[in-house]
Amino acid sequence: MARVVLVTGVSSPLATRVAQALSEEPGVRRVIGADSSSPSEDAPGVEYAHVDLHDGSLDRIVTDSGADLVLHLGLDTVNVPNREDNVLGTMRVLGAAQRSTTVRRLVVRSSATLDADDAAEVERHTRGLQRRRPDLSVAVLRFANLIGPSVRTPLTRYLDSRVVPTVLGSDPHVQFLHEDDGAEALVRMALSDGTGSFDVAGADSVPLSHCLRRVGGQRLPVPERGLRVLRGLARHGRIAYASSSASRAVRTELDTSGMDSEPLERVLDWSPSYSSVEAFDAYADSRGTSSRADRLRPVHVLALARATLGR
Repeated sequence: MARVVLVTGVSSPLATRVAQALSEEPGVRRVIGADSSSPSEDAPGVEYAHVDLHDGSLDRIVTDSGADLVLHLGLDTVNVPNREDNVLGTMRVLGAAQRSTTVRRLVVRSSATLDADDAAEVERHTRGLQRRRPDLSVAVLRFANLIGPSVRTPLTRYLDSRVVPTVLGSDPHVQFLHEDDGAEALVRMALSDGTGSFDVAGADSVPLSHCLRRVGGQRLPVPERGLRVLRGLARHGRIAYASSSASRAVRTELDTSGMDSEPLERVLDWSPSYSSVEAFDAYADSRGTSSRADRLRPVHVLALARATLGR
């Protein structure tokens, strides 16, 4: 029987791309893209369905569509990430899948770069669903730092700044995942019968200092308490720089060098085409110097230094 696929988070370019790729598969009859806002670009072959996390609309869409394959890709938002909605959205999807009589496979995009507590909670709820529905085939893909020409995340906004705060004495090694490989991994996993949790990352890693030299940002090493000052400036509207998520991107949580993609490669008989270095280079080559935002002015640097030093 031809499959009916539901993809959440379809307003993001990555999810739109995955939904379109699945709509072209010969065994797929219908693809529904669900989100609180419509895709940012045309998505032929994908039906859009509006979802509100705070009502029962997702359950209705799952029931009415008869979806048997669900991909939950709505963990991250583009502009103002909301940590509560990240977890709430996952719980809504898991609950709808548990109550459905048609869903047979679920693929969840997690991330090594989410707040550690958020990622742990997402994966804990997913394991709970597997215990309650052992007949359901579930796979979790834990992405490294997603990057590429169309990717807009707190990390890319951080890298695009002229003055880039870094933690004094820290130079984390970063693993990247090119957006092409991220989309390919999701499509392949959706159409496979692999189950479990899998890291997805390009080979090797890149020191953050190298990344900043490559894109021309001016490093501003500060003690970690200085990051709190940046958050305060942003919270009071003085700069549009350091959302809570962007400030997390500065700390050592960038260090994803321990990720291991070998289990994924064995299950899918596939590996990412881009190494971490190649993925970052593709991103750096795609951006022009005019795209860099001058968000942190000298007066803010001075205020930051004084507050950090306690003067």
